[in-house]
Amino acid sequence: MNLIESLKWRYATKRFDASRRLSPEQLATLKEATNLAASSFGLQPYRVVVIEDPAVKEQLREASYNQPQLTESSHVFVFAAKRDMSPEYIDSYVDRIAEVRGVPRENLDGYAEYMKGSVAGKDLESVQTWNQRQAYIGLGTLLAAAAEMGIDTCPMEGFDVAAYDRILGLEAQGLTATVIAPVGYRSPEDATQEHAKVRFPVEEMFTTV
Repeated sequence: MNLIESLKWRYATKRFDASRRLSPEQLATLKEATNLAASSFGLQPYRVVVIEDPAVKEQLREASYNQPQLTESSHVFVFAAKRDMSPEYIDSYVDRIAEVRGVPRENLDGYAEYMKGSVAGKDLESVQTWNQRQAYIGLGTLLAAAAEMGIDTCPMEGFDVAAYDRILGLEAQGLTATVIAPVGYRSPEDATQEHAKVRFPVEEMFTTV
């Protein structure tokens, strides 16, 4: 399938085939694709917890209003946004730029201060919202990559955030669960896969100025 066909094929899978699991190679590709997602300044102000332990998935199902995708899917990707954006985190990112691009760290001091200044003008709630928006970009990249690989997904917001943070120990890491995506293979019993995809016409969605 090409990209458009893959996106037409994908849907929010409601029931997964619990007998089918992703291979280590498939999982590695999804991780790499998600890691390549765009983010503001490239800061990646979120982390992704990949759940495969059946016991943990069962706990998360209870914290997700007993939705079956949590335990039937092969893996669950939990996108957890940073609760803040500290100067130290920005410095660590700039250190990484210097390392990867082979440039002197002092050459990037101005860029580091620019980013810190951008964040300093926001209150904590605004920073958290900004971080969460970046996590959604990562989610979108995961969904597209999975579709191109013929892997099913279900983006979900219906869960108890506080319970997820507790179960996964996210608060101690300065993170909070933002959005999740069970991944795997659709079950033949999932009638939703037969539904025609409904979108507004392209002509209505887009305006060219």
